[in-house]
Amino acid sequence: MKRVVKTSILQLKNRTPYMRNLDRIFKYLDSLKDRDLIVAPEVCLTDYDYENLEEAVKFGEYATKELIQRVDNQILVFTRLIKRDDGYYNEAVVFNNNKIIHKQAKHKLFLLGEEDKYLKSGSIEEIIPFEIDGVKYGILICFELRYKELWQRLEGCDIILLPSQWGLPRKRHLEILSSALGVMNQCFVVVANSSKEDMASSSGIYSPNGGVIREDMTELIEFDIELSLVRKIRRYIKMR
Repeated sequence: MKRVVKTSILQLKNRTPYMRNLDRIFKYLDSLKDRDLIVAPEVCLTDYDYENLEEAVKFGEYATKELIQRVDNQILVFTRLIKRDDGYYNEAVVFNNNKIIHKQAKHKLFLLGEEDKYLKSGSIEEIIPFEIDGVKYGILICFELRYKELWQRLEGCDIILLPSQWGLPRKRHLEILSSALGVMNQCFVVVANSSKEDMASSSGIYSPNGGVIREDMTELIEFDIELSLVRKIRRYIKMR
């Protein structure tokens, strides 16, 4: 198991055309070669471009092919819009060693944002831990952070990743819930939120002992996650 996960969070604004967003990710992949984990916001390639869903899906397919070729030792995580046989989904994707090693579609859609009018809900069975280099990861996508039954599905994870487009009016909710998840599941929570004007930002690292490294003003946030803290907290405060 790795002792330290060198983590970088991209707190991005969506730009048009789509290629500007992908170029931004390419730039960071090149400049962050020494980092282990890079997390970007929800639908960071295309935004929720409901008026052009087919175009957004096709661009996501193109970007995926390009990123598979570029992401080797790093881990890259974000969500993209995809099309399955029965409709459109918002899918988290994890790249590592020139392949996709984990995918899961958003299960809890944000009704206030009318996501349910355009997107299908993913299966809860897709929300499962996955392991890379001895580190156990899990993913929740934005609004899913509010559901304690989903926290339980990721018990035992060392790091939970949260790619998000969390709105500014509920900024404190994002911060409180992320901190609570870290303390409850005795793990690190990595939040990569959008920095659009109507979004909360608040991207950062929330630790199992309640500590927070959070930033609103910068596009890049870096922190080295010491996994020994997870083991220490779980040893001294036994939950089962």
